[in-house]
Amino acid sequence: MIKKVGIILLVFIIMIAVKMYLGNKQEIKEGNHQEEVPIREMPLENENLVSLVFDAAEKGQAWDIPFFVGESDIQEVHELWGTPEKMNELSSKIYEDYFSKDATIGHLTNLVFDIRSSSPEIQQIELEDIKKLKGQADEVRSYQDAKTNQIILVYNVTSTYQLKWVLPKPTESIPNPKVDHISIFTEVKEEVSTDIAVIKEMSLEEKVGQMIFAGIDGTSLSKESRLLISNDKVGGIILFKDNLKDVNQSISLLNELKGENEKNKFPIFLGVDQEGGRVSRLPELIQLPTNQEIGRLNDSSLSYNIGNLLGKELNAFGFNLDFAPVLDINSNPKNPVIGDRSFGNNARIVSTLGIQTMKGIQHQRVIPVVKHFPGHGDTAVDSHKELPIIQKSLEELQALELIPFNDAIKNGADVVMVGHILMPKIDPTYPSSMSYVLITNILREKLKFEGVVITDDMTMGAILDNYKIGEAAVEAVKAGNDIVLIAHDYVNIKEAIDSILLAVNEGQISEERINASVERILLLKEKYKLSNERVDRVNIEELNQTIEQILGR
Repeated sequence: MIKKVGIILLVFIIMIAVKMYLGNKQEIKEGNHQEEVPIREMPLENENLVSLVFDAAEKGQAWDIPFFVGESDIQEVHELWGTPEKMNELSSKIYEDYFSKDATIGHLTNLVFDIRSSSPEIQQIELEDIKKLKGQADEVRSYQDAKTNQIILVYNVTSTYQLKWVLPKPTESIPNPKVDHISIFTEVKEEVSTDIAVIKEMSLEEKVGQMIFAGIDGTSLSKESRLLISNDKVGGIILFKDNLKDVNQSISLLNELKGENEKNKFPIFLGVDQEGGRVSRLPELIQLPTNQEIGRLNDSSLSYNIGNLLGKELNAFGFNLDFAPVLDINSNPKNPVIGDRSFGNNARIVSTLGIQTMKGIQHQRVIPVVKHFPGHGDTAVDSHKELPIIQKSLEELQALELIPFNDAIKNGADVVMVGHILMPKIDPTYPSSMSYVLITNILREKLKFEGVVITDDMTMGAILDNYKIGEAAVEAVKAGNDIVLIAHDYVNIKEAIDSILLAVNEGQISEERINASVERILLLKEKYKLSNERVDRVNIEELNQTIEQILGR
């Protein structure tokens, strides 16, 4: 994040310098005594600008625009620039014009893939300026319609990013045309139809496997852990502090998991509870402040930076999913499990700071999981040990607990974790993690959440003291969960998988219901470009220095 801020600051300074220089040249041209001074007398300035454009493009950025292709979300653009002046849709790709910024932003499934700049500075650059500095383009295209006849010089600046210079086609009268605009482009594929086709080819066992997020024992892969991936093809693995002893061992374990999964069709979720404060699993890192401390400061930019740091930490180790942030409102001072994990007892503060943390994590292309729907803040018992009961109506939830979740959904939440809380006034039969009313009727239909829904750990006392694990897993799927989290014991995981398969084969759960969950899961994996790419090493010193800088130490 700091590196990108530095790039943007440098770009801003150079923009001002270029604007001042161009302004001075115009004044010279209009003066009475120096009309003969040609505007091209100092071509070095254009060459510097061309070099700057190429340097920025290598990072996925247009030199004068503070967003990155393949990384920035369109919501980030809207927050900074507001509503576009014009919008066009081509197939499923959307292009938004910001005429006041001399820019066009293209996005697909909310991810920015094309950034175009037609700033006055860019339009001062001529064809020969580009060729002189960078030589022939990797590809030359053309575009012509009733009004336009253009050439497009395509430079593959990295294996991921293309820089396109769009100019009028040279003619005999204008052999050296000026640039119309540039485009920074990365390939983002729409995989919806492909995923549907892939799902049809999957066996029922493969589908159910994708719906399981499993915990494993030990600091290296056991035979049972390998079987979960190679045989049961589970969709995700969660690691805890007991799995992560030090940096080198942690990387080795994560690389083992990815290596075991390489034979499977789909990349695997690798998740961890890295909230900051006392819930921090990754070894050898400076501990981040608690959400409670951040809430007292009520600083949304700090929350975003903390989220960005959490994403950096997970990326560095090789994780791709963070079970954070906590969106519970700590309204009960006797709460034994949430406490300082919450941003506070004010719904708006919790909502604002939680969403900024979520967006910071997303900025690092790590999947955040907001938790614990419908709100664990007003409980007096720990669901790890027993089942909490909250005597609140839906109207009361809407007035407090649901506010942060509703806001997060509107701001692009990808995954919602459902806690284990019995709410007799809403569903007297099942706890929230197994409640059709709370998950399908309220979360899906009332709050309009279309992302992935995951249970909290089904091996907690709140569930296992009241249900068999197989029964609980089946009811969780019936209720509308896409993923069942079973964090402990191989036997529990196998029983849950077998019970869900049996429920489908006996007609208790339709295969169409399973397909809907698998589609959401695969779309999320595609959105975040999950892969089995391994991590060589973690630069702990650099990470800790970044943490200290953000914390102002």
